[in-house]
Amino acid sequence: MHRRELLRFSLGASLMLAGTSLVGCRAQTAATGYQALRDDDLPLLSALIPVVLADTQATEPLVLHSLDDKLAALSPEMLKLTRQLFDALSLPLTRGPLTGVWGAWEQASPAQVRGFLQRWQHSSLNLLRMGHASLLQLLQMAWYERPESWAACGYPGPPKI
Repeated sequence: MHRRELLRFSLGASLMLAGTSLVGCRAQTAATGYQALRDDDLPLLSALIPVVLADTQATEPLVLHSLDDKLAALSPEMLKLTRQLFDALSLPLTRGPLTGVWGAWEQASPAQVRGFLQRWQHSSLNLLRMGHASLLQLLQMAWYERPESWAACGYPGPPKI
């Protein structure tokens, strides 16, 4: 590992640790109408859904409720890790340096969200690449499990027994 890579890694790890250490200060109760998603998670996810699921017929409410069902079924430890990722992306202290989105997620343009996702996808830090993959997998699973998505991708649905 070169000196510059070590500095980048140290900065990223420090920011992640700072953000996750504040997790205990954040609300852990679900938002109204949800089992696992919290009020603080919704702006982030609302900014990600139209970018990650562009060119699909996905609607935010359907994806959020599917994702909520998936998160509610996770083990407590996996839910905690997912919430730490959401918290690191939502806290103002960590959001700007980690994502390049310095303002609130509600004001982030699709180009800013795409830029953040591309930076994480191609990051030299494995932790950020894993975070990118996790975000994409969560949102894509939440949409493509729904019958509303099947026709557009040519899936006829499960066989009738």
